[in-house]
Amino acid sequence: MKRILFLLFTITQFSLLAQTTISGKVTDSKKQPILGASVYLEGTYDGTSTNEKGEYTFTTEETGTQTLVISFVSFETFVKIDDVSKFKNLQVKLRDDVNSLDAVTINAGTFKAGEKAKVTVLKPLDIVTTASAVGDVLGALQTLPGTSAAAEDGRLFVRGGNAEETQIFIDGVRVFTPYSPTPNNTPTRGRYSPFLFKGITFSTGGYSAEYGQALSGVLDLTTIDKPDQEKTDISLMTLGVGLGNTQIWDNNSLSINTSYINLGPYTAAFPDRNNWLKPYQAASGEAVYRHNFKDDSMLKVYGAFSYTDLDVIQDDINFEDGFRFGLQNRNLYINSTYKNKFGNNWKIESGVSFTNDNSTVKIIDDVVNNTENSAHFKVKIRKQFSSRFRIAFGSEYFITNFNEDYTPINNQKFDYGFNNNLFASFAETDIFFSKNLAAKIGVRVENSDLLNQFTVSPRTSLSYKTGKNSQLSLAYGQFYQNPSNNYLKFHQDFKAENTSHLIANYQHTKKNQIFRIEAYYKDYKDLVKYDSEIASFDSNFSNNGTAYAKGIDIFWRQNQKIKNTDYWVSYSFLDTERDYRNYTTSATPNFASAHNLSIVGKHWVEKWQSQFGITYNFASGRTYTNPNEPGFLNNKTKNYNSVSLNWAYLIDQQKILYFSVNNALGTKNVFGYNYKNTPNTNGNFDSQAIVPNADSFFFVGFFWTISDDKKSNQLDNL
Repeated sequence: MKRILFLLFTITQFSLLAQTTISGKVTDSKKQPILGASVYLEGTYDGTSTNEKGEYTFTTEETGTQTLVISFVSFETFVKIDDVSKFKNLQVKLRDDVNSLDAVTINAGTFKAGEKAKVTVLKPLDIVTTASAVGDVLGALQTLPGTSAAAEDGRLFVRGGNAEETQIFIDGVRVFTPYSPTPNNTPTRGRYSPFLFKGITFSTGGYSAEYGQALSGVLDLTTIDKPDQEKTDISLMTLGVGLGNTQIWDNNSLSINTSYINLGPYTAAFPDRNNWLKPYQAASGEAVYRHNFKDDSMLKVYGAFSYTDLDVIQDDINFEDGFRFGLQNRNLYINSTYKNKFGNNWKIESGVSFTNDNSTVKIIDDVVNNTENSAHFKVKIRKQFSSRFRIAFGSEYFITNFNEDYTPINNQKFDYGFNNNLFASFAETDIFFSKNLAAKIGVRVENSDLLNQFTVSPRTSLSYKTGKNSQLSLAYGQFYQNPSNNYLKFHQDFKAENTSHLIANYQHTKKNQIFRIEAYYKDYKDLVKYDSEIASFDSNFSNNGTAYAKGIDIFWRQNQKIKNTDYWVSYSFLDTERDYRNYTTSATPNFASAHNLSIVGKHWVEKWQSQFGITYNFASGRTYTNPNEPGFLNNKTKNYNSVSLNWAYLIDQQKILYFSVNNALGTKNVFGYNYKNTPNTNGNFDSQAIVPNADSFFFVGFFWTISDDKKSNQLDNL
């Protein structure tokens, strides 16, 4: 019996001798103890959790080199590989997880929407459910701060910049002619359907070094990677018809959208002041093909074609019988992108786009025909060395060939145009010093063959998290852009126009709520000037133009605080002056409003299976020149006001009836005045108000989705 007891005692002693005690303390960056952190040896069942003092202790029979792991939510996981005997009395300080939802984001000047955005100001669905947007990406973005109301134009005017200063990209690749052409004082629409996009990045300033040739803003639309179901969409509208279809097979998918619009029946029912010889009609088609490879790489091919045709005699004070304007435009855009991983966590993204745009414009009896062929080649490489440090760099090449011929009434033909090749490279790094402090530092260089100019654009952003739900951001950037085609076709001895941005941003977010306020200052140099009424062959051009723009943008959005209600409010104050083009002195340009306000509301009524929406837009008066008074841009129009309404009725999960009316109150908004070329008998110049061709716009549509998923809510696809 004694031998047995002795043997058991000996075995126990060996067992105790073979065990190792692992102990230590876990704190955060402020040396505060962390309660409940998991501590364990990787590949074993040995471990424990920290107590209220952040302390832990456990024993293990493992020997030799082991891996100790300590983890806790919102902190980076701590890993230590060493001999197990050295895991005693460890003092471990966990670092904040910079990828957590409550971590700082670099956001100065940028609004994001999509599944990967930590903070979403505008959702892709908002494009098609916002009254006044009428399914147009541009219309929805014009309810955000930093944009100016230009209802007679429809393009994006950002922070005192004209529409040419904001560039549009699809999957990071340039779109050279993104707007559909229209007659004077008729708002344009974007060429591309919102149904094919999953995300939006809209920068009103201080944007990444990846983007160039834009002085004011960048809009990047991201197409859907992989559709979730096969379906067919049918649209019957007062303006035309639309058809969409999505097919999925193996690792492939194809989505197609087509539409035809004809305003003939609409102008017959609601005649305006114009005489339409041929009503506005447009046909368009888009397709996205996607292929997912086994190594998680992806190929996308996006193509879009549109055709526009119209002929109208517009009311004009200087033409007794009206001013004739005819237009035929066809546009082809092809975009292909490929992304893949290689090596040790390196990622490559490449893309190419090609645009062919041809327009024939008839102005009274003169004919202008122009053709633009443009291409963009791009390669971008990224690597995340750690959660705190990542880099991106790449190069791109732009090719533009523009030709125009002008045939006046005497049939003497004039030909002119230009070719331009531009090479650019960029490099950028994101540095997360902690969960509360991050910086983006980048530089972009460009070389233009046509201008024979090399430019360097430094850009940087800094963001600091001031509280659990708030942060401050600062940004600075230098931006260059070649003069527009309207000048380069007549003259090429230019320098690139340029501006610098200074931005300060404060943002406060919590569940279903966001508030942001942003102040900025823009300083323009080397803007194009000329000495004639319009840019032409005999104009004298220079780069002597200057400008500034400064202001404050405010945005507030709240969802579900009021049951079934979503609303947002945007306000912008803008102070800007320019001395460019044919300006005789520095003045506020006629596209800029000092005050812009948008209020958007949406409410779902379960009992009626309906969503009701309202949008109110306000803009203070814009400048114009009254020749009966001394000075340049010496008067202002009355304030702009517009109330738009929509109603979406869910017939069933697959069918929806949609009603929308823009400017429901029929407000007669004025955007300036057209003056007589010669004075009357009193020596004064008579005038005619410039107003949009459509004071109010009424839209009715029936949308039907045919898919195997009968439970899918059609409101999510509207």
